[in-house]
Amino acid sequence: MNKDNINIGIVSKGRLKNFTENLLRKRKLKIFSERGERDLFGKIKGKSNIRVLFLHAREIIEQLSIGNLDIGISGYDLLKESEINIQKKINLVKRLPFGYANLVLAVREENIDLFTTLDLDEVADEFRKKNKTLVRIGTKYPNLTRSFLYERGVTNFQIVKSLGATELMPIIGTAEFISDITSSGQTLKANKLRVLNDGEILRSQACIFTSKISQKKKGLNDLIKLLSR
Repeated sequence: MNKDNINIGIVSKGRLKNFTENLLRKRKLKIFSERGERDLFGKIKGKSNIRVLFLHAREIIEQLSIGNLDIGISGYDLLKESEINIQKKINLVKRLPFGYANLVLAVREENIDLFTTLDLDEVADEFRKKNKTLVRIGTKYPNLTRSFLYERGVTNFQIVKSLGATELMPIIGTAEFISDITSSGQTLKANKLRVLNDGEILRSQACIFTSKISQKKKGLNDLIKLLSR
């Protein structure tokens, strides 16, 4: 990458991409791609020193931490899920009014006696004694989930990394419970899952992040002020 370019990372698809592109348009920063919608790189009309990279939301956090991106718009949940050494290299500039979602701990509706993490602790202990193994929690957020449960004294569990639709894991038998990101809760409900009464792990939304590595780039501070006003 040209060291003089200012590199902005935005998510490559979905509602968060649309919201982000709309934010940039409101700031008179119109994105265009020379090779069409499938191009992974974009430019800003009239700003030859700014390049836009379309990335997965998690990759934006990683690339900010190593300085390949100067500015990134991604989810707060993904920053907090990342390792501490990554978080230390990233500034949170502004929380944006879109991309709202909660990371929650959910169980099958058929678990009629399980409503709190205290109940979960008892169930997990009984499960371990009966099955000689730990109850499984499926998630794409192992760090946040583990910390949340440990803080509440729940220790008899194992994390199973989700590689796809997390809400299906209890149905297909790869986990007993899940922690997952949800906005409306409709997907959980459709799969006969419900959130524990005290099962909110993290409230998230889209944020403007910057890399601490490239704070002295020419024109960067002005662009950050423009985006965050």
